[in-house]
Amino acid sequence: MYLETERLILRPFCDSDGKDLYGYLSREEVVRFEPYPVFSLEEANKEAKKRALDPAFIAVCLRDPEGPGKLIGNLWHAADGAPDWRTWEIGYVFHSDFQGKGYATEAGSRLLEYLFCSLGAERVTAMCDPQNVKSWRLLERLGMRREGHLLHNVFFHRDDEGRPVWKDTYLYAILRSEFHSN
Repeated sequence: MYLETERLILRPFCDSDGKDLYGYLSREEVVRFEPYPVFSLEEANKEAKKRALDPAFIAVCLRDPEGPGKLIGNLWHAADGAPDWRTWEIGYVFHSDFQGKGYATEAGSRLLEYLFCSLGAERVTAMCDPQNVKSWRLLERLGMRREGHLLHNVFFHRDDEGRPVWKDTYLYAILRSEFHSN
């Protein structure tokens, strides 16, 4: 997959993306709501190689006429449920230096277009932590609607005594008909 927008290139990850991946996955404010802690450079290099083999991950890069653009974030997409359901789930993480500039909205819109128009999706969903206001506002800018507030449905960490630290989740979705009417 190789997609373009006015300012971005969405492409598969490369083995050599570790340094730029580290640039944002090493920041606490970026991974605060993710199921993993901050990455070391060595971990980011390993993760780049892993993602280069996984078509679910999409590198989001700035367009640069001089050559490969800087990796500023990533998207994720995966089929959800039976193939006949034509449902996909999406996710995203962006470098904090590039947040608030419309890049996530631009990349997310292009991903939705790809899922609905090229892969024939009927429904696309996304989940986020209710405390992650930037995330659920992005989903709403993408035309998705909040379908539910799931209580204590996931945990990524345990407390000092080994008990799960349960988190709530907002569930968002958009249908093919809604996407095409926007």
